[in-house]
Amino acid sequence: MSEANQAALSRRDVLKASGRVAAATALAGVAIPQHVYAAQENTIRLALVGCGGRGTGAASDALSVKTGPTKLVAMADVFEDRLSSSHHAIKTKHKEQVDVPHDRRFLGFDAYKKAIDCLRPGDVIILATPPAFRWVHFTYAIAKGVNVFMEKPVCVDGPTGRRMLKLGEEAAKKNLKVGVGLMCRHSEARHELSKRIKDGEIGDLILLRAYRVHSGNYESFVGPTPAGMSDLAYQIRKFHAFLWASGGLFSDFLIHNIDECCWMKDAFPISAKGYGGRHYRQTFEAGQKVDCVDQNFDSYTVEYTFADGAKLMLEGRYMPGCDGDFASYAHGAKGTALISKNGHFPAQCRTYKGQTFDKNQTIWHIGHNEPNLYQVEWNDLTEAIREDRPYNEVKRGAEASLVTAMGRMACHTGQLVTFDDILESKHEFAPDLDKLQSLASSAPLQAGPDGKYPVPNPGITKGREY
Repeated sequence: MSEANQAALSRRDVLKASGRVAAATALAGVAIPQHVYAAQENTIRLALVGCGGRGTGAASDALSVKTGPTKLVAMADVFEDRLSSSHHAIKTKHKEQVDVPHDRRFLGFDAYKKAIDCLRPGDVIILATPPAFRWVHFTYAIAKGVNVFMEKPVCVDGPTGRRMLKLGEEAAKKNLKVGVGLMCRHSEARHELSKRIKDGEIGDLILLRAYRVHSGNYESFVGPTPAGMSDLAYQIRKFHAFLWASGGLFSDFLIHNIDECCWMKDAFPISAKGYGGRHYRQTFEAGQKVDCVDQNFDSYTVEYTFADGAKLMLEGRYMPGCDGDFASYAHGAKGTALISKNGHFPAQCRTYKGQTFDKNQTIWHIGHNEPNLYQVEWNDLTEAIREDRPYNEVKRGAEASLVTAMGRMACHTGQLVTFDDILESKHEFAPDLDKLQSLASSAPLQAGPDGKYPVPNPGITKGREY
């Protein structure tokens, strides 16, 4: 047995033992302060790659688990300002659990390797960069034998989706624990609702509806690259605006609603047809109206079809001044269900008789508010690590990401798109991301002479999104 494998087994034994202790103390109602574990080998070390808002939040949640001690020991980003502000925010909230001196704050496109190299078997790397980089960083994490938490979506196109599915299998073979940031899957209320739907409480599902319509996001509709900034730096900073980096606002905003509806149906759809467009092509920057150069539509409608003919209707609209909604619903042959309302949590799950969602016709409701699901998903991951239980959310995360991309592609091309179409697609938005050297490198998306980037043209560009 290699030294690396021996070390991995040894660390798993220590963590497993600490998991039993944490469980016992929890049952006894005893709270053990994090600092008590400071020098113990059962501390799960964390490294953060991608120090924006999501990465900062994920690291804070990881440091707030009650399953045993955790400590942040390394951070990586391509932007120094984001790394510094993230470090300050996390250190302020979790002072005793942050040990990231300047020589473990890494900058550049190879910084992720340096951060992962600070970890041991059993530790966790947090991957929270724009999703285009997910396969690059995940590949190295698997090679180094560390556990992973990665933000959603995990891929933005077919080629990277296939890659992530294969990498997920490799991680499972090495008994690595991998969490994916689809935190709604960790909802107690949705688990109970899913069970009730499967048990036939509202009859066979015929229709699901999902809505995320609001004023939009200033990061999604953007003007030209500012003077003095490279195209690559701009596209990474404004990743919601560019399909290669994030899948655009469609993939980033709508994946949760899509995934929770598929969960209730206990299946992913097999095809999608969609509609969309861009009504407004200007935005305000520094108080001035400028022409937008991003690749997003501001309205999307998708009809997803499941193998049994049932439908999921998805609505996304991002325009100020319009009626808003942020919810998911299910219609069965005997009744209806509220899956979520006014955000991701608390879910407010209910089932009803009939089709009117009349509270007087309520069959069941959850009856209490849920805890923070961002925290629950970390509790579940670290518990699996300490108990050495199989835990790998990659396949489901990749499938949810691909189904989301299927709907996006249907809107952007104006064509009926099947799951096999998106899975087998040859259009990789940003090949060779693992070869980027610096922010001065050529960006995956190049602007035309007018400073604008290629945008989807439904019915004209049919085989690819742009």
